[in-house]
Amino acid sequence: MERLNQTFTVSIFTENTIGMLNRITIIFTRRHLNIDSITASETEMKNVHRYTIVLKTTREQIDKVVGQIDKLIDVLKAFVHQDDEVVHQEIALYKIKTTELKTNNVEQVVRENFAKILTVDPEFIIIEKTGHKAETQVLFEKLKPFGILEFARSGRVAVTKPMKELSTYLKELENN
Repeated sequence: MERLNQTFTVSIFTENTIGMLNRITIIFTRRHLNIDSITASETEMKNVHRYTIVLKTTREQIDKVVGQIDKLIDVLKAFVHQDDEVVHQEIALYKIKTTELKTNNVEQVVRENFAKILTVDPEFIIIEKTGHKAETQVLFEKLKPFGILEFARSGRVAVTKPMKELSTYLKELENN
């Protein structure tokens, strides 16, 4: 029996074209798959962009989706990875009142969680934590009693563990 709710990271390499993100996400929507996080960025290659999508589904479903994405015009290649095949991080920002910094042990909580204070304003402070989602969530729970004014967490940023570089793959495609 196939395991449900397995976490997958999908890396999609595309040309930088308008509407590309929409065309990709429609494929997930049609299959009723919920995306947990999505990030888009440039890559090490000029004019090549990377979408990193994280979701929970079955291996069978994700393989079908990646197969469909691979067929899209302007998609150079799509890869699917399990968590042990990627190195990944997220960033979280927490905004709390500056008065909490003065009256409570916020600095100690920040230090103990390997976070850092980015901004100290007369009204608020901004704290940054980089790590896996579980780590940023732990800090969120510890800062909650101090009154979080605002919170934001990025999607996953991931690179694969040893595999063929994209440039090598693209050269092979050109030769075929």
